[in-house]
Parts: sequence; C-alpha cells; structure tokens
Amino acid sequence: MAKLNEEDTHISTRIAGTIGYMAPEYAMRGYLTVKVDVYSFGVVALEIVSGKSNTNFRRKEECVYLLDWALFLNERGNLMELVDEKLGLEFKKEELLGVLNVALLFTNASPTLRPTMSVVVSMLEG
Repeated sequence: MAKLNEEDTHISTRIAGTIGYMAPEYAMRGYLTVKVDVYSFGVVALEIVSGKSNTNFRRKEECVYLLDWALFLNERGNLMELVDEKLGLEFKKEELLGVLNVALLFTNASPTLRPTMSVVVSMLEG
C-alpha cells in the first residue's frame, strides 16, 4: 500500500514490489502515490476475470504481460476473449465487460487518468 505523508504529494523511495503489479511511475521513477494502488488493483481484477497470472502470462510474442494482452484485445473489440474459459456461460456479459473496462481504466499508464480508490469503490458498487 502506498504510504504518504501530509506535506508531500508523493514519496520517492527505493523500489520494492512485484514486477507486473507496479504502476509505471513507481517502477521507473520511484513515485509512490495512492494511484499506484489503483493500478495494482486493476491488474488483480484482470487476473481474477481471466484466471491467469499477469507475471507468468505469455500469449503472443508482443504481449509479455496479461495487461498487454487485455489492451491488445480491447483495441480490436475482443475483450471477452480474456474471460476465463472455466466460467463457461455462468456470468452476465454486461457485468463482466464492466469489470474489464474498469480494470483497464485502473491500469491506465497515466496516473492522472486513474480514479482514486474511493471512486473505484463507487464504480464497483455500480
């Protein structure tokens, strides 16, 4: 979880965490903000829906991470291909697409375009 003090908008610190779950601004520059948590939460949401690990995923040569594959499918309008086959037809397509689209919003490369966790909760509650 991101740690913030009251005077700073972010903390530059030694990088610690698991590759594939770290937001780009944290992994590359050490900027630790509350938006880093939102990014990680989005990656976990993609893992839950797909039944696959972000860090152990290898679908196509150009898609190293599950998030890469999700963005690739989204660009082509095939986001439902990401859904775990084990679910069969035991889900509501609209709800699952909603979760996937929200997860993609959470994992936006730009922290300013990611919602806060309070907004995340509201979005998931409907």
